[in-house]
Amino acid sequence: MENSTYFNLTMFVILNIGNYRYPAFVLCFMLYAFIISANLTIIVVISREKTLHEPMYIFIMCLSINSLYGSAGFIFRFLRDLVSDTHLISRSACFTQIYVIYTYASYELSILAIMAYDRYVAVCQPLHYHNKITSKVVSKLVALAWIYPVIAVATPVYLASRLPLCGNKISKVFCSNWPVVKLSCVTTVINNLVGMFMTISTVFLPLVFVLYTYARIFLVSRKRSAEFKGKVIQSCLPHITTFVNYSITVFCDIALSRTNLEELNPFLAVILSLEFVVIPPIVNPVVYGLKLPEIKVRILRMLSCSKPD
Repeated sequence: MENSTYFNLTMFVILNIGNYRYPAFVLCFMLYAFIISANLTIIVVISREKTLHEPMYIFIMCLSINSLYGSAGFIFRFLRDLVSDTHLISRSACFTQIYVIYTYASYELSILAIMAYDRYVAVCQPLHYHNKITSKVVSKLVALAWIYPVIAVATPVYLASRLPLCGNKISKVFCSNWPVVKLSCVTTVINNLVGMFMTISTVFLPLVFVLYTYARIFLVSRKRSAEFKGKVIQSCLPHITTFVNYSITVFCDIALSRTNLEELNPFLAVILSLEFVVIPPIVNPVVYGLKLPEIKVRILRMLSCSKPD
């Protein structure tokens, strides 16, 4: 039995970027700088503009806050590993990273599900919108979206941290729960059941709920005028884009977690792994900043005011 105090992220060795490590570092650093600046811009614009203190924009701000949280849990360690000759990570740091990345994923899906409900009420029950989506309801929904993942993710991560392990090699560029569980020297039936419950409750149920709400929106919209359909598309398209983008990255990560990454092309394996924690934080502020005129106008106004005379 080998219960090492460190894990070895072997995908960096397999990738073997060699002389390209510093250009890769600069590229990833620039991407992270964009993630920070773009999401902070969304947060600042929405928080400063009282006219944007409406449910939809509050949820968009929550997405940007979550993007900063999730990307920070991954990118600092990744940048360090890019320029390092060793890729060891302590057990405590590894399980902390797992917890941050998994709660980030769960937060994202929870918020997207709440946004789908908001769009459903706005389109299908417009006369009841202000009665149903009050500031108190928004606060409760956001609190639920943040609190439930804290508990749901903590359980499988804690169980994994208690397992006696017979190895320390993780074939990824960041720590993940399932590769750690596979290193166990003992049966992992409980871990598998708890992990399955967490996946269903934090991934599949929100996805099914979003699909259900948009099915209802589609059924209502198809009977209405072309003008009404145009307004629905303008209102829902950014959320649909974000939802589809994130769903693809989530399913890629789930598929990768059950695949032997050493059998894949290492560059493809790394790119698919990075999608999960890099693409949504980049895409979300671009989609909402460009597609929603209320946000776009205020961003342009803020940028013009910040230019020196």
